[in-house]
Amino acid sequence: YTVTSSRSRVVAFFLCLFFGLLGIHNFYVGKIFWGLIYLLTLGFFGIGWVIDLIRILLGTFKDGDGVPLRE
Repeated sequence: YTVTSSRSRVVAFFLCLFFGLLGIHNFYVGKIFWGLIYLLTLGFFGIGWVIDLIRILLGTFKDGDGVPLRE
């Protein structure tokens, strides 16, 4: 039995792909602080956005409670 988030990895990926520079994917998974940081810095100047895309694809991106996203 593995605990997974109620948030979808597919939804997080597409939010990150299209709105990642604004941090929308972070707001979606419950990471409000990081969402605000991304919003103010345009996704850590684009670098954080690319890293998050890769982490979501690899399945290592977690929600605000530290739980892996569901498929």
